[in-house]
Amino acid sequence: MSEQPLRVVVADDHAVVREGVVALLQKRGVTVVAEGRDGAEAVALAKEHQPDVVVIDLSMPGLGGEEAVRRMRELPKAPKVVVLSMHTDRERVLRVLKAGATGYVVKGGASGEIGVAVAAAGRGERYLSAEVKSLAQEGDDAPESPVDMLTPREREVLQLVAEGHTNASIAAKLGVSAKTVDTHRTNLMQKLNLHDVAAVTRFAIKHGIVSAEQ
Repeated sequence: MSEQPLRVVVADDHAVVREGVVALLQKRGVTVVAEGRDGAEAVALAKEHQPDVVVIDLSMPGLGGEEAVRRMRELPKAPKVVVLSMHTDRERVLRVLKAGATGYVVKGGASGEIGVAVAAAGRGERYLSAEVKSLAQEGDDAPESPVDMLTPREREVLQLVAEGHTNASIAAKLGVSAKTVDTHRTNLMQKLNLHDVAAVTRFAIKHGIVSAEQ
């Protein structure tokens, strides 16, 4: 009996890139079940379709790619995640791998590399482009991130505060009271030693909770 084709979600805010990735994967017999244009949509599609693998651009408007990876890996049926990125700095690569990415493919590399990375992820194996492989040797751990101190709900509130939402609008989005939001907001700011919205926003951008491309 032949194996079932891998089911994949592809997320990239640039349509041309997204279409190219989809075409490459389809040539390899992969079933692309959905396409997303930003991090929040990628998380929603992963939850809805329960794919084997999600291919996601690291730099998209709105929800940061690093946080999107983290949220997808927390889903009840978590997909493997392959990150596409132009960034090759060690801190960023290690943070994304620690967030739960299985693969890291540098944009501009060999066109077939994404297919190899997705196939490896489908087998539960890590795949890293040559440009970043030496930065993330097996067993080489990323430094502890202050984000790890936050609960998933505190990360959601942090994201929305950084995006400029008020307590009232955050409460409406999350289906909780404004008082509950204020409690989460106070707790996360105390944990992170942040004292105003500007500091929250800088932290969120630095740690991949939101993208600088708002």
